[in-house]
Amino acid sequence: MSHPSILSISPLSTPWRGADPFLFMAHHLDLYPEGDGALAPKASLAGRQIGSDFADKEGWNMYHGDRVPGFPAHPHRGFETITIVPEGYVDHADSLGGKARYGMGDVQWLTTGRGVMHAEMFPLLHADRPNTLNLMQIWLNLPAASKMAPAHFTMFWNEKIPVAELDGGVRVQVIAGKLGDVEPLAPPPDSWAARPEAHIAVWLARLPAGSRWTIPAAVAGLSRSLHTVGSGAVSLDGEVLPVRHTVQVLSDATLTVRNDGDGETMLLLLQARPIGEPVAHYGPFVMNTPQQLQQAFEDFQRTRFGQWPFADGAPTHGTTAERFAVFPDGREERPQGAAAD
Repeated sequence: MSHPSILSISPLSTPWRGADPFLFMAHHLDLYPEGDGALAPKASLAGRQIGSDFADKEGWNMYHGDRVPGFPAHPHRGFETITIVPEGYVDHADSLGGKARYGMGDVQWLTTGRGVMHAEMFPLLHADRPNTLNLMQIWLNLPAASKMAPAHFTMFWNEKIPVAELDGGVRVQVIAGKLGDVEPLAPPPDSWAARPEAHIAVWLARLPAGSRWTIPAAVAGLSRSLHTVGSGAVSLDGEVLPVRHTVQVLSDATLTVRNDGDGETMLLLLQARPIGEPVAHYGPFVMNTPQQLQQAFEDFQRTRFGQWPFADGAPTHGTTAERFAVFPDGREERPQGAAAD
């Protein structure tokens, strides 16, 4: 690596292990076929390990789903998930009674806090064409003071997420952290991102062919990483960053990214000041001590984090491509001005 601001370059493994406060990120790029009219693949599932299908056979996975792809009900405590879905759909359900269908540019920000069970299924809504899913899920740690905060989720609808329109047709979805004059939506109140001193940024950039993006310098001492999550490579100040790779960089350096390919590609930037607290992590729980982890398992066995209010562990929400959210308090929300895809 010739550039002094580049600390490391590595393949974007699944999951990618991050630097404090980013625990990891999973990038799912599944080229699902046509649906069967009931949200499942119109394709044979022969040769797949149903219940744990991660082999990327034919370019897609069932994951833990047995009919519809996805992740049936499972628990979490002590961190947040930021789920970014540029293409495709997710059906969310949780043990507090919430549910949602989101995607096509939407972001869900879930504070698991003291505990929640949720399911994330990937409905194949289109029976007449492929159902590509491009999804990034970031696990963002919570500081000790917020680990037992109430669980809740927030929807950032694509139509409401601020976008920085830059030279050369570059468009940056500003999910967290101000970019120039573009202010993001408010993060959940108990998030590390709610603290100005944390300098958190989550930016998803779309770079047309031949364009460049100059990424402004931040303060020193932050964790800062870039991830190629689109269909093409980029060059970072002359250093090639292939598709599905990640680069760790110094946070106080100005960087120039170029897309020298023939089509549009995407780049995800993650940045934050480290929390700097001990991390005890096992399976779905992230706490500060082994004793707290043990307590998390005991609490889940006793309470199921609110029980499960749905008929099965892998709920889906109908066959129309209409995005919505129903929150545990009964409030309903839909993106304004949105049309079904």
